Amino acid sequence: MSGPAKTVAIIGAGIVGVSTAIWLQRAGHRVVLIDRKGPGEGTSHGNGGVLASCSIVPVTVPGLMRKVPRMLLDPNQPLFLKWGYLPKLAPWLIRYLGHANAGAVERRAAALMPIIGDSLAEHQALAAGTGAERWLHPSDYLFLYNDRRHYEGDAFGWSVRAAHGFEWDVLEGADFRAYDPAFSPAIGCAARLKDHGRISDPGRYVKDLAAHAEAGGARIVIGEVTDIARENGRVTGVRVGGETLACDAAVLAAGVWSKPLAARLGISVPLETERGYHLELWEPTVMPRSPVMVASGKFVVTPMDGRLRLAGIVEFGGLDAAPSRAPFALLERSIRAAIPGISWKKTVEWMGHRPSLSDSTPVIGAVPGVAGAWLGFGHDHVGLTGGPKTGRILSQLIDGTAPNINLAPYAPERFQ
Repeated sequence: MSGPAKTVAIIGAGIVGVSTAIWLQRAGHRVVLIDRKGPGEGTSHGNGGVLASCSIVPVTVPGLMRKVPRMLLDPNQPLFLKWGYLPKLAPWLIRYLGHANAGAVERRAAALMPIIGDSLAEHQALAAGTGAERWLHPSDYLFLYNDRRHYEGDAFGWSVRAAHGFEWDVLEGADFRAYDPAFSPAIGCAARLKDHGRISDPGRYVKDLAAHAEAGGARIVIGEVTDIARENGRVTGVRVGGETLACDAAVLAAGVWSKPLAARLGISVPLETERGYHLELWEPTVMPRSPVMVASGKFVVTPMDGRLRLAGIVEFGGLDAAPSRAPFALLERSIRAAIPGISWKKTVEWMGHRPSLSDSTPVIGAVPGVAGAWLGFGHDHVGLTGGPKTGRILSQLIDGTAPNINLAPYAPERFQ
């Protein structure tokens, strides 16, 4: 600890908030964790469970703009839109699609590499001695393709990964079957990346981390934060219901729900929800060896504790609309095509909200002009992957220790 112990209120008890809490405690600070539903109950519960260090390439790759209309009209494509939401979405969407070019992809990749590039090691360091490490498993991560030509169609993304030091091998035909015979003969090519990882129960993982923080003295509060109190330009507390909880600093790590509170701090962020879906297949008759991304359907298949989780799909429709049926149906069709003959005992459905900024890069850092206010949100598809490193950075900043990283790409004021 570089100075006096501080009391830090962390708004949001997903992976980013809980990671920040643990690293702050290890530095000697006091922590209050506040969440509208409780630790691990939101987006961190429902993610794909892959520590996807290689996922430095955003959704907005070159050529996306010409593909979007066809994808929206094809029920077998992993992109959905609630059309009544389009007028509200349009300003954000225009900015988002404006990043679908090679230069923007490279900037995003360079920014994400320090946050997610060593995810397995960051999770191992975070979870060590907490009891949550039982959910953490080193693994390969495979991208599955129909054939070599299909794989080569993703050459741009693989070139970006290669430029940042990622290595992989390509398994074809009998070699892929020998590695994992679970998949359809129609899937004849796989790019295998080693030194990745998976979480076999993401919700329980975050809950166990939070329980460790609580056992170490953290206070956990379930409630909605309505404002951040300030005096003379400095944070003095957070308002939860009718109560103000005193603190020396506040971290806003509430995912897509961060936008209104950020606005109260004077920061306008182009943040939108990408509604993500998962299906869990309990007691499946086939369990793949490693987590995979099925490239044809852009969905992840992750072995978990007692079940397979299928995660993916992007739907734009805001925070309030009920889940759609079509994404669940697509995930089921897709897994039956990828693993013919698979069956299972029961299905669990989930829909949640990825916090996506228009440049696909999170905000991490201090709020200009408000001493003691910090932001950490907007990780879109890599929140679980990047949560521990983001929490470590925020802890260092609050502690007064300079992180060994260029923070400019994540600056909260970059949108102003």
